[in-house]
Amino acid sequence: MRAPFNTLFGRLFGVLLVAIILAHVLAIAWFRHYGPPPPPPPQETFVEQPDGSMKPLNKEHHRPWFGGPVVPLTFQFISLIIAAWYGAKLLSRPIQRLSDAAERLSLDLDSPPLEETGPREARQAASTFNLMQRRIREQVSQRARMLGAVSHDLRTPLSRLKLRLEQIEDAKLQGQMRQDLNDMIGMLDATLSYLHEQRTSETRHWLDVQALVESMSENAQDQGSDVQFAGTCAPLQVQPMALRSCLNNLIDNALRYAGTARIELEDSREALLIRVIDHGPGIAADKREAVFEPFYRLEGSRNRNSGGVGLGMTISKEAVERLGGRLSLEETPGGGLTAVLWLPRA
Repeated sequence: MRAPFNTLFGRLFGVLLVAIILAHVLAIAWFRHYGPPPPPPPQETFVEQPDGSMKPLNKEHHRPWFGGPVVPLTFQFISLIIAAWYGAKLLSRPIQRLSDAAERLSLDLDSPPLEETGPREARQAASTFNLMQRRIREQVSQRARMLGAVSHDLRTPLSRLKLRLEQIEDAKLQGQMRQDLNDMIGMLDATLSYLHEQRTSETRHWLDVQALVESMSENAQDQGSDVQFAGTCAPLQVQPMALRSCLNNLIDNALRYAGTARIELEDSREALLIRVIDHGPGIAADKREAVFEPFYRLEGSRNRNSGGVGLGMTISKEAVERLGGRLSLEETPGGGLTAVLWLPRA
């Protein structure tokens, strides 16, 4: 049988009970020592006054100023405040631990489990939380294994189909079928990449974001793409591969739809803003949030030449959220779309 004060309720009740008992014991002892004055003696002595009147001569018993109820009541008030403060700490500590663990879990599925210590309710909550974390990890791993197996099993018949395409004499039909097969293989690769991004937990490092953006802009220009760069910023603690993947997807989207891209940096003490600007067709305001959903595309087709498979924006948003930031889409002045990355410095 567990001790009665091994629960959160028992500990809180015990603290308040001890405070109340101590306060009342002090009050009783205080009033007993500094109690009311004794009754007057039965025989009174009178003395004659100059005017001939008689005045009783009794010794008055005076209590000190601190002999009244002020001191014990003050002690009661202070002791109850201390007990309430400590009780609030007892109540809030397990909730704060759960909140911190949930935040760590949202950033990293492999974060260390909660220590199952403290009162019974806190131990039960920690045990349930750890069980939930294990189940989430198992489900994510199982899904990745299942899709990996499906991808592997699909690659074999797809490869055979690509070989058999060579036997088709119609060049137009052969090209169309080859494009369809390449689209299917691309969708498999993009899906596995998305799952890998979800499962991988990358350590944060200090990174020269300005040098990274400059390098990406120069590499794109070397490949014949029109990517411009402006602005400066101080180094930032990020997940380098996640940030690079996010920026690559945003730049690819801008180049695919607009043919050009411009990257702007705006630094401050609180956060770093990275804008990827294009002057393409843009996206309607009521559809900007929908494009972050997996496999969502504005086009009706699945042609990779016109819009990929619909995972780039999803990967970008989740990468930014793992850094504690936000990714939003805005209309570019003059027409087009601007992707805004907000990355906190704290």
